[in-house]
Amino acid sequence: MSKIEFTNDTKIKRHGYLARVSHWFLVISFFMTMFTGVAFFFPDFSWLHEILGTPQLARAIHPFTGIIMFIAFIILAFIYASHNIPEWNDIRWLKGIVEVLKGNEHDVAYNGKYNLGQKMLFWTLNLAMITLLATGIIMWRRYFSGYFSITTLRIAILLHSASAFALFTGILVHMYMAFWVKGSIRSMVEGWVTVRWAKKHHPKWFNHEIKPHIEDYIIEDKKPVKEYH
Repeated sequence: MSKIEFTNDTKIKRHGYLARVSHWFLVISFFMTMFTGVAFFFPDFSWLHEILGTPQLARAIHPFTGIIMFIAFIILAFIYASHNIPEWNDIRWLKGIVEVLKGNEHDVAYNGKYNLGQKMLFWTLNLAMITLLATGIIMWRRYFSGYFSITTLRIAILLHSASAFALFTGILVHMYMAFWVKGSIRSMVEGWVTVRWAKKHHPKWFNHEIKPHIEDYIIEDKKPVKEYH
């Protein structure tokens, strides 16, 4: 057990540099891919192509931004996979879902680095991303679509559309959760949270992973902390 002194306002590392860079590459590539994809699927949104110039340019860019998005996500998946394995302890979060939705998660759950909702979202996004990549390659007319039958292409288009919808919905949920739990966005921008934040939202993570080795996680900073409870 570490004997390093700390207070509730002590800053501790939550996200490393590689994770944060990958996350924001993912954000940028997601929106670029989404804008072009939605415009192809729904003609009423064809004006989105104007963001990139022309429909032809958007069609050419779409698969490449999709690949960048996939690579950024896979990097994050490897970094965070071990923290997103469901545990029996997560049942407490599920049983107390009503209190969780009321903002009283800390009263009913003993979360690790991620709660059950975040873990479910993580694996859903993994499945959606892999499906999007596989079907996207099949549909990539310039390079690969000629190697597949019409039936295969139709199935790929259907699965691609369904996976894109699942990804879009999942990202919306993720964004809502990030704004809902104050301090989450800051942690992905600057990489840190306070001890108070960790104790409240992810006590198991703090008690079992951070506290015993807190000297490895403390971020020295003399700036005052604007705390989010």
